[in-house]
Amino acid sequence: MPSPVTVIVVGAGNRGETYAQFATVHPHRMKVVGVADPRVFARQKLQEVHHIAEENVCEDWRCIAEREKFADAVFICTPDRLHKEPAVALAKRGYHILLEKPMAATVEDCTEIIGACIQSHVMLTVCHVLRYDPTIHKIKELIDSGAIGDVIHIQHFEPVGFYHFAHSFVRGNWRNEATSSFALLAKSCHDLDLIHHWAGGRRCVKVSSFGSLSHFTKENKPQGAAARCLDCPVEGACPYSACKIYLDRVRKGCVGWPVSVVCTSSVPDIESVTEALRTGPYGRCVYECDNDVCTNQVVNMEFEGGVTAAFSMVAFTEEMCQRKTTIYGSKGELCYDRHGVRVFDFLTQRATVHTAPSGAPENFSMRGHGGADYHLLDAFISAVASGDPSLIRSGPEETLSSHRLVFEAERARRENRVVFCGLNEWTNGTE
Repeated sequence: MPSPVTVIVVGAGNRGETYAQFATVHPHRMKVVGVADPRVFARQKLQEVHHIAEENVCEDWRCIAEREKFADAVFICTPDRLHKEPAVALAKRGYHILLEKPMAATVEDCTEIIGACIQSHVMLTVCHVLRYDPTIHKIKELIDSGAIGDVIHIQHFEPVGFYHFAHSFVRGNWRNEATSSFALLAKSCHDLDLIHHWAGGRRCVKVSSFGSLSHFTKENKPQGAAARCLDCPVEGACPYSACKIYLDRVRKGCVGWPVSVVCTSSVPDIESVTEALRTGPYGRCVYECDNDVCTNQVVNMEFEGGVTAAFSMVAFTEEMCQRKTTIYGSKGELCYDRHGVRVFDFLTQRATVHTAPSGAPENFSMRGHGGADYHLLDAFISAVASGDPSLIRSGPEETLSSHRLVFEAERARRENRVVFCGLNEWTNGTE
């Protein structure tokens, strides 16, 4: 039996811990041999679970880059603005890279990461996990099979979820562009990547976008509300109350996401979560945070050949991240929601429903994203083990193209105009 692929986790937060779990299910295929994270609790937790040698546990990824290569690959799950430096440095050391999305916070940094991986002949997987969702992958298979003829228009919607947005984009790590990135990149680069993918990799020729920050502002703070939910006399009437989102879950025994994110230095329980809400960012009133990212945004695109697409992201929804898609073709119409894929054939005037089993182990917490987390890791580890980059569905060049589309869409929103995308470097055209 071949030796397992050895991996170092850089950034032992929620995503790093989740991806590392692949080793607990398939110890013969993957072994976590190193961890780097500035937080003592996070790195010690990973060290204990995976029995990592003390000399391979460090606060800073630079300690890894300075050493002789001691693993096959690295998982880079640091904050968005801290992706580029470790990705470039560790690629140059010969490590294959699994990189959390988005690749980086600027198109220049994204391009530098791609260049480093290509020049160093290492594989790069960017964690566009939806590419690995079996049901969403079925959409691409149906398009390629000609089930709906030529793709004419793509309509795609992402409902973020009211409490998810409050957790991640008002109180949480992705609330402020200066410290993370804009919402379209942080949350919806998944979605524009899918649209680009379903459009057959055609070049986007022009894009427009509109959106803004709504509701979560000081002007909308309820009368009498306090600065923190634990001290707030009107908290009971607020759907975004931290007490409801976090403490109520702990009382029910639910200590996974998002509760697990609140306590960075201890196991989440009533006492630790209460203390975190009393002193930390997740206990703040949503109307008094330093958030500035869009709560709602639309993007309109035209691709080569006349294919058009429209994307909408909305914070204020009941459903959380349950995307909905309709793709209109010359011979049929394809509709997707969490229940499956429905294809209506114009010729026969009959509808066929297609489903795809998750395939992720039932007892495995990596069943998130419809089992896509599991399949992402399965593909990457298989690619590294076999030396076959074709197993990776979100490789360097196409991922860079879809990221560039995200940056151009955001530029169109900021400049309030249609942006014409250049042939190679996506430079401005003339209107």
